[in-house]
Amino acid sequence: QVMLVESGGGLVQAGGSLRLSCASSGDTFSSYFMGWFRQAPGKEREFVAAISRREGTSTHYSDSVKGRFVISRDNAKSTVYLQMNNLKPEDSAVYRCAADMLGSGTYYYMHEEYDYWGQGTQVTVSS
Repeated sequence: QVMLVESGGGLVQAGGSLRLSCASSGDTFSSYFMGWFRQAPGKEREFVAAISRREGTSTHYSDSVKGRFVISRDNAKSTVYLQMNNLKPEDSAVYRCAADMLGSGTYYYMHEEYDYWGQGTQVTVSS
């Protein structure tokens, strides 16, 4: 059983920045392929970003956030980050991190790929 805890959400004006953190319990964080998803009220869950198990390896972004968001991880701290820049009102959502323990990472954009999820942190961008 893996516990994921997000933090860093809040209210920010359009054009501002936030950095989300996702801390993982356990001692096998480096074996997790990590992803970020978001969901706004009345909307379907949307892939945001993903990062491979090793630091500095592959990262993936949805077209809607590419060039604005940066995903990174610090395996020594068992933490994955999502730096969000130039935020737009359309970015408002509950952001959840997820861990894929067993998958290959091929389907990083599919929520079904992931095994564990955080409780979510609210991001609200005002216009």
